[in-house]
Amino acid sequence: MREEFEYRLCPGLIEALAKLHEVELGDFEMEADDIDVGIRSGAVSGWGIDKPKAARVPRITPAEIIKAEFVPPLETCSGKIVEVKLGATKGEGGTRGRSLTVGGETSPAFYTFEGPMPHPPIVAVDIFDMKVPLAKAVKMHVKEVIEDPASWAKLAVDKFGADMLTVHLVSVDPLINDASPKEAVGTVEEVAQAVDVPLMIGGCGDPVKDADVFEAVAEAFAGERLLINSITREMDVERCAKFINKNGHVALAFTPMNLNMAKQLNHRLYEFLPRESIIMDLTTAALGYGLDFAFTNMERARIAGLMGDPELAHPLASGTTNAWAAREAWMEMAPQWEPRELRGPLWEITTALTLLLAGVDLFMMMHPAAVKTLKDTVNQLLAESSNAKGSPSGWVGLKV
Repeated sequence: MREEFEYRLCPGLIEALAKLHEVELGDFEMEADDIDVGIRSGAVSGWGIDKPKAARVPRITPAEIIKAEFVPPLETCSGKIVEVKLGATKGEGGTRGRSLTVGGETSPAFYTFEGPMPHPPIVAVDIFDMKVPLAKAVKMHVKEVIEDPASWAKLAVDKFGADMLTVHLVSVDPLINDASPKEAVGTVEEVAQAVDVPLMIGGCGDPVKDADVFEAVAEAFAGERLLINSITREMDVERCAKFINKNGHVALAFTPMNLNMAKQLNHRLYEFLPRESIIMDLTTAALGYGLDFAFTNMERARIAGLMGDPELAHPLASGTTNAWAAREAWMEMAPQWEPRELRGPLWEITTALTLLLAGVDLFMMMHPAAVKTLKDTVNQLLAESSNAKGSPSGWVGLKV
């Protein structure tokens, strides 16, 4: 502003004004709009007033990092996941060599710093009662037994390390072989004689035929604590629940990624079954085909159960073999996708490990490498969390 003012006055007037301390102007008018005020950096010193110099602050380098104790934000859940026993030994009224228990959690998956994980997740290997189309990466491991369910069962247990088996009775499908319930019972008998692990019995997907087959199998193997896979809303729920309860088995309640439907089905089953005889299957979508939604759905169910919702406080099962429905798991593809013999198992492994963290208790799987990887990961996570002695900082850097 000073420079502009000087520019408008003649040099002589500026020299005369410099000798005066005050100047009084007469008959002078100025409109407010004519005033233009600006403030520049350093303007104060420009008018003859020295700007005070800032005191020089000595630079101090810390000698050490301040030590502070980390206390994890622990939470206590009001709910508890129901414990469900699968399989029955001779002393328990069955013929299995061992029984398995799932559920019982009081905290999210592997939050062992908040509460113990009473029962590790288990793996059931899928076998079929007839020759079915399989991806090459799977078929190469079972081609010698693909038409013999009993031999397939022994291979899955002895070589693949299956904790239990899923016997898929696809031949009973009216659109395939339309095998009778009696024939289905015979197949289950062959498998039960070949191995002594707990069994899961799968149907063909026809709600009427499955109910007939399940009832025949349930009665023939009363007391074995079979897992009947599965009971859906489209079936005669009352009839199925009654013969499952009468013969001492467990129901796998299947719903299509909808927690409201899952709650409704469980509520219906409660009229005829104890809560300790129900496991939920909320549908597994494979990697690239909705895995994120499957994870979210299962995690929401688990958190709701831990927060006290009784209709969702059940162990979770995953049909992880749905990963093989993804075409990327088995198709011949460009070289950058790597060979399908490797890509397929990785697809199943990624699907399984993702849902492991959502809280799944029971995995239905197929490829031996995928089975081994999941079991090794579970064992390593539990071992590391145990060594951490209740502190999450001990396993934060875990390498898998």
